[in-house]
Amino acid sequence: MATVGLYGIAFGLVDQDQKLITGTGKGLGTDGLYVVGRADLGGKTANITGLSGTPVKKYGFNRVQAVDIPQAEPSVALDINDLNFQVKQQIKGMINDQKGGYTDQGIQAHVAMLITTQTLDRMHFVYYGFGDGILSESGANLQTDTNAQQDVDDNLTYTALTTDAFGGAAYKLYSDLDSNFDKAHMYSEVFGGYVLPTPPAGGSSSTTSSTTTPTTH
Repeated sequence: MATVGLYGIAFGLVDQDQKLITGTGKGLGTDGLYVVGRADLGGKTANITGLSGTPVKKYGFNRVQAVDIPQAEPSVALDINDLNFQVKQQIKGMINDQKGGYTDQGIQAHVAMLITTQTLDRMHFVYYGFGDGILSESGANLQTDTNAQQDVDDNLTYTALTTDAFGGAAYKLYSDLDSNFDKAHMYSEVFGGYVLPTPPAGGSSSTTSSTTTPTTH
C-alpha cells in the first residue's frame, strides 16, 4: 500500500509510566496534546527509519537455515517549518529559568508522537504511533540573508523507545482501512490514556485548533 503526503504531527509529554502529562505548565497545553498546525506553518517531512531490524542469517550445514530479525529501533527525522518556541523547548527537555532562558541540563523529556499520512486516493488515513521517545536537535545552521531570506526550519530527531501499551514494541501502525479501526482507542494507546473529544452532533472530528483537539484526523 502506498501513501501520499504528510497530513499531521501531534506530540504529548508522558511520565515514567508512559501516561500523558496534562495541565498548563506541565503538559503541552491543558489536555496534554500539541498538534502541529497552521500557526507552525505545518510540517515538511517526517522521515521514519528503522521500522525493522537488520536481518541476521543463521547458518548450518553450509547453508542458510533461518533468519533472525532484531526488534525495530525506529527514529524519525522531523522538519517543521516554524514550531512553537515554548513547545519545542518542552519536548527537547530544556529547562526554563523563568526569565526567558532555557538550558540543556541532560534531563530528557519523554514524548509520545502520532504521524498521519493518507492513501493515494486520499480517502483513508495511515497512522504511525510512538508511545514514548526522546527528541533532540543536533544543530542550527544560521545563514545571512542575501537577495533571498534564509530560513532555518525546526529539524528534530525522534528516537523511539519501547511502549508498554504496544506490548513492548517501539511503534504501532494504524489505519481506518481496517474495519475494526477505533480512533479513540488509538489516541488512548499512543498518548497514554488520552480521551479523544467527541465531536458535536453533525460536526467533524477535525478542527483547526492547534492546541486542543487533534487535527491529525
